Amino acid sequence: MLLRQPSRSLFGTVALCDVDQPVAKESDDNRKTYATALHDSQVELVKFQKHVIENDQKVLVILEGRDAAGKDGAAKRIAEHLSPRETRIVALGTPSLRDQKSWYFQRYVEHLPVSGEIVLFNRSWYNRAGVERVMGFCSDEQCEQFMVSVPLFEQLLVHCGFKMIKYYLDISSDEQRRRLESRRKDPLRQWKLSPVDAEAHKLWKQYSEARNEMFARTHSVFAPWIIVKADDKRAARLNIIRDLLSRCDYHGKERHPELPDPNLIFLYDELAVRNGVIAE
Repeated sequence: MLLRQPSRSLFGTVALCDVDQPVAKESDDNRKTYATALHDSQVELVKFQKHVIENDQKVLVILEGRDAAGKDGAAKRIAEHLSPRETRIVALGTPSLRDQKSWYFQRYVEHLPVSGEIVLFNRSWYNRAGVERVMGFCSDEQCEQFMVSVPLFEQLLVHCGFKMIKYYLDISSDEQRRRLESRRKDPLRQWKLSPVDAEAHKLWKQYSEARNEMFARTHSVFAPWIIVKADDKRAARLNIIRDLLSRCDYHGKERHPELPDPNLIFLYDELAVRNGVIAE
C-alpha cells in the first residue's frame, strides 16, 4: 500500500494515507491538542472581558485580509464564549446611498465600542485602501484623502481611550484559490460568495500593491499593523487570541500564558514585504 508524505502543522503531523486506524488516532490527537489550547485561551478571554466590563474599557479589534483569509472564523472564535451583551461582531455591507454622501468614517463611528464593550470589525474602514481602490469603487482622490486621514482618526480614537488592535490575516495565492473553490462547491457556504470574490484571485497583484501601500502609510506607533500568517486557520485563530491577550492587562491573568508564535504573528515591517515573508 502506497503512503503519501505527511503534512505538518502547529498541532503535529497529519499523515495522509490509506490506513484507517493510525490516521484517525493521529488526527484525533491533533484535534484534541487544538481544542485544549483554544479552550485555555478562551478562558483567558472571559477573564479579560470581565476586566473590560468592570473597568469601563473600550476595546476595538480590527480583522483585515484578502477574501477567504479567515476573518469570519477568527472573529467567531474570539467571541464564541464571551457575553453577547458586551461583545459585537461588525461586518458592514455595501454602503447605502446615504453612506456614500456621508463623511467616510461616519458609518463606522456608530459601531465603535462603548464603555465595557469589545467590538470586532470583520473588515473596517480599510475597505477604502483595499477592495474599494482595486475594484474602482472610489476615486484616486478619495483614496488619497483616506490615507492622509486615517492615521489622524486612529490617533484620536486612541487618545480618547479606545484600545485598538489591528490584525491583517495573510494567506498565499494557492491557499486563497483553494478556499474560494471550496466555497463555490459547498452549498452551506455559498452565501460568502460575491462578485468581488470572483475577481479576487485575478487581481492578486493589484491587491498586493494596494496592501503594501496601506501598510506603509497607516502603520503607526499608536495603531500598528500585526501580521498573521493564516494559511493554517487553526494556528491563525489561536495565535490571534494569544497575541490579543498578551497586549492587554487584566485581573486574574495567567502568570505564564502560552505566548503567540513569533513566526506566525508579528508586527509589520517593510522588510517582511521585501523578503517575501508577507505573501507577494
